[in-house]
Amino acid sequence: NRPTGELEGGNRPTGELEGGNRPSGELEGGNRPSGELRRAFLAIGSNVGDRRAHLIAAIKALPDVVDVSRIYETEAIGGPPGQCEHLNAVVQLETNLSARELMQIALDIEEAEGRIRGERNGPRSLDVDILLVGDEAIDEPDLTVPHPRMWERRFVLEPLADLAPELVTQAQLANAIGAVWVTDSL
Repeated sequence: NRPTGELEGGNRPTGELEGGNRPSGELEGGNRPSGELRRAFLAIGSNVGDRRAHLIAAIKALPDVVDVSRIYETEAIGGPPGQCEHLNAVVQLETNLSARELMQIALDIEEAEGRIRGERNGPRSLDVDILLVGDEAIDEPDLTVPHPRMWERRFVLEPLADLAPELVTQAQLANAIGAVWVTDSL
C-alpha cells in the first residue's frame, strides 16, 4: 500500500501546524516574484537536538507548502561514525520561487535552527535540500537541481513517493541505499 502521508492522529497536514498557520509564501516586504506556479520538493532532515522540533520549524518557515510526507527515521549515511539516526521528510510546495530563491530560504532556515556546517555528512540540527523545482535544471558549483544524489537515497525516495508516487519507481526504491523506519508522529 502507498503511504498516506498521515501525521499524528491520522490527519494529513491541512495548512496549520502546531500553534501556527502555513507560511504565506511572501518574501520579506511582501514582494513575490512573478511567474507560473510550479511543483517543488524539498527534503528536510535532522539528527541533532530536538529533531521533530527542527522539522516542524522548517515546515512552518517554508513558503507555499501544500503537503508533507510522513516522517521517517533513518540511519546516517556517510560522515563520521556514531551519529544518531535522522528524522527525514519531504515537503511539497506550489511556488513561483526559483531554485536559487528556495536555496536562500533553505539556508536561512538552517541557520535559524542552529545549523553549523562542519564535516561533510556530519551531524546537523537541520538540513534542507532542494530536490526538484518544476522542470528546472541547474548545474552550478553551489546549486544542482535536480539534487544529484536523490535517486540513490532511500531516506529521500520513500518520503518523496508519499507525495509523488509517479516520480519514484519500485526499481529506484529497491536500489536506493539506507534503512528507513516510518514514524507517524511529528
